[in-house]
Amino acid sequence: METGAYTDLTDNLFRSDVKERINILSGSFYIPKDDRSKPEGDDAHFICEEKQTIGIADGVGGWTKKGVNAGEYARELMINSINALHTVPRGAVDPKRVLSQAYSKTKLPGSCTACLLSLNGNILRAANLGDSGFMVIRNGNVLYKSPVQQHGFNHPYQLGQGSGDHPSSAMRTELTMEAGDVIIVGTDGLFDNMYSEEILLWVTQEINQSSDPQMIAWRLAEAALYNSMDKFADTPFARASRENGGNHSGGKIDDITVIVALILQDYSV
Repeated sequence: METGAYTDLTDNLFRSDVKERINILSGSFYIPKDDRSKPEGDDAHFICEEKQTIGIADGVGGWTKKGVNAGEYARELMINSINALHTVPRGAVDPKRVLSQAYSKTKLPGSCTACLLSLNGNILRAANLGDSGFMVIRNGNVLYKSPVQQHGFNHPYQLGQGSGDHPSSAMRTELTMEAGDVIIVGTDGLFDNMYSEEILLWVTQEINQSSDPQMIAWRLAEAALYNSMDKFADTPFARASRENGGNHSGGKIDDITVIVALILQDYSV
């Protein structure tokens, strides 16, 4: 698990005056944690092709001790995000503003992390809060990975009742995209169980086999699930635990959501 402040120093770093017509083709896969009391799990996500926008949220499991299903909060936040998108023209989506509008409408008990991304022309705009996040792959290399925002080990920034965090704390990022780029969006169930290098290897292999986004998302989710159940695996979560004085070994069993977005040349008139 990587940590980072909420001020994004990469703003404008990848900006370019060169524009090409591109769009996003996305697919997703979700594996909820095995819990009979919460069969839907705590994760939620959406893909809005019309607005070229995707979003992901992870309900904070600690609410279970208080009898609250934080997954319901995450799902309502994503529904309210979609509703907010309907008021914005395609190409003019500000993910941080959408997140703020959705947050103001979400009244259920609970809290969650969140990550929203939107392609506007050739610029990818993102707003990320907590330990969900995204990475961008270009030409077989990791171009960018969003830092984790957390108050302490395994205590991520989160939106919701009594959390003390707000959409204004979300990290805003803008990257210039090119046809052929791949975006991987995931909850911590992915990034706690797979290093960036592992994700890169899987994605490269699937791209070489011409897999579609949903197939790639499924492959990554299954790989993360395998690592999560391995008590001896070297995982980002285990490493972060050791670095913070803990002794966790192996993977971290959790809900796993993966969205894969391919950036494609747009040949439409």
